[in-house]
Amino acid sequence: MGAPYNKKNWGRLRHRMVDVQIIGRGITDHRVLQAMRAVPRHRFVPKEWRADSYEDVPLPIGGGQTISQPYVVAHVTEMLQVTLDDSVLEIGTGSGYQAAVLARLTQRVFTVECIPALAQ
Repeated sequence: MGAPYNKKNWGRLRHRMVDVQIIGRGITDHRVLQAMRAVPRHRFVPKEWRADSYEDVPLPIGGGQTISQPYVVAHVTEMLQVTLDDSVLEIGTGSGYQAAVLARLTQRVFTVECIPALAQ
């Protein structure tokens, strides 16, 4: 991408990700879109993959696992139709990105990870 990354660049990339990849593919739930715009995906990606944080691809996070592509996270989240009164149990925390998105939509997210390196 060339330009040094700063808060402004990450935010612009995140908003573009939502507009192009998520809205552009049919996600309409306003709360999900707002959560996807708010959660900084680059903070859930290993340093060597950060430049690709806002691309619509899964990225390696270690332990043979990946962070799901943004559209998949948005689609799954929209399908759940969570409210503030719901509790969510996530099995397989991974990087924590999906849990962070869900935490913007409900007050209780419980998540479990069995791969020690990822849990840390």
